[in-house]
Amino acid sequence: MLLGTEELLKLVKELKLVEDLSDRELHQPEGAGFDLRLGEIYQLEGSGFLGVAERETPRLELLAKFGQQTSFRLKAGHYYVVKTLEKVNLPLSLAATFRPRSTLYRSGIGIFSGNVAPGYRGEINVGLYNFSPHPFVIELGARFLHIMFWEIKGGVNQYRGQWQGGRTTTPKREKQV
Repeated sequence: MLLGTEELLKLVKELKLVEDLSDRELHQPEGAGFDLRLGEIYQLEGSGFLGVAERETPRLELLAKFGQQTSFRLKAGHYYVVKTLEKVNLPLSLAATFRPRSTLYRSGIGIFSGNVAPGYRGEINVGLYNFSPHPFVIELGARFLHIMFWEIKGGVNQYRGQWQGGRTTTPKREKQV
């Protein structure tokens, strides 16, 4: 079952379900979830590897950070890894999914997103690609991602992955857990 904002705000207070929400989301959230804000923008440096037992992601270069820059120009045809300002703290009874805000896809910006597993704690990282032939300016701190929370029925395995805490890249080749 998808949780509504009344239940989500209760969980924010009781469990710190989402930390550092904007005032807008704490007092007047829209829809059935929260809008998350853009905190950091990275570009890929080098190549990656995904094997059966090991993996290595490309190094990332930090291009922009909330509080240090006010806006960033996404180049046409370029891919970025971005991180939210907010942190999630999922109990074992919930999972989350996220989608781009519609202004992004209406402007040719795609978000490569997924889910947040039960037990995950940290910021959210997603891929951002400018499919448009034109640059797009985005402000750091802008609401860009909508997160929705789902109740889990029938048991769960807790997240035990190495991305816990909002890590953006692997420091070197590592074994997968």
